[in-house]
Amino acid sequence: MIPTMIIFGLLAGRWWKPALVVGTVGWVVALLVSDVPGRSQPLIILGAAILGLANTGVGVAIHQGALWLVRSVRRSHVRPG
Repeated sequence: MIPTMIIFGLLAGRWWKPALVVGTVGWVVALLVSDVPGRSQPLIILGAAILGLANTGVGVAIHQGALWLVRSVRRSHVRPG
């Protein structure tokens, strides 16, 4: 299920702050509503939140890196008129 949050980060990476919050909370909620053993333990929930944040962050970082690359290429091809 890790790729799910990475893909979410890739798709929502333009709005990186809300994407990280929604990814973190969404992953915890997804685990709480599914049949995950030990889901009522606080450390499990904390660990899920950290993993949701980290995996969403990977997708966001890739998205932001691609945006930076596209913008830098566009800037380098603009000639002063």
